[in-house]
Amino acid sequence: MPPQNPHERAIVDVFKLRIALTYTVLRLLYALLATARSSLRLQRELALKNLALRQQLAILNRKTKRPKLNNADRAFWVALSRLWPDWQSALILVKPETVIGWHRKGFKLCWTWKSRIRGGRPPIDSQIRTLIRRMARENPTWGAPRIHGELLKLGFELGEATVSRYMPRRRNPPSQRWRAFLRNHTRDLVSIDFFVVPTATFRVLYVFLVLEHERRRIVHFNVAVAVASEDQSKNQTTRSAPQSFRTRVPS
Repeated sequence: MPPQNPHERAIVDVFKLRIALTYTVLRLLYALLATARSSLRLQRELALKNLALRQQLAILNRKTKRPKLNNADRAFWVALSRLWPDWQSALILVKPETVIGWHRKGFKLCWTWKSRIRGGRPPIDSQIRTLIRRMARENPTWGAPRIHGELLKLGFELGEATVSRYMPRRRNPPSQRWRAFLRNHTRDLVSIDFFVVPTATFRVLYVFLVLEHERRRIVHFNVAVAVASEDQSKNQTTRSAPQSFRTRVPS
């Protein structure tokens, strides 16, 4: 509801005017800041472009038949590519892919330097390594503990793991395969089987067979007949068959 009092209406109008003036001033300040930023950006890009062109001109003015870029030139272009987004527009002497390759190479060298070995165990003298190999070669039955003990007696202070690392690796003989095992022991191998043969007259024959592997020759066999009376059950006949076989087959 709008105010009815003229005095209140005047206060509201003054308040609205102040808000409009504040908004206008803020827009003007934003426009001025954007203009200044754009001007500074243009000046910065112009300065970087002039710097890039001057650097390439300096390379071409070198007193050589075919000017080559040194490490300082490569570092300059790598740094410029990180600071100026439009650096490719001022590059003339080499391709942009070449500068990217320089950056990757520098990144690799930096991390190689950071991951360098800064200490650790002292290196083993070459004479000690030669002595370890000689002792292992002249004494095939000696292991790392024995060689380590002999070196301690000679006054060399080093660990058993170090001795084991510098010992020559001996190739173990290949293990015998199953086919080779059968071929080497065929003369001494026999197969023994014990099986049941039912006959046409409903009798049961228990057969014991020994077969030689080398010539497939039957070394021994025997047959036992299970004799059962009429009052014996089938289970009793089956149980008495092995006993009958043991009485008929010689030990």
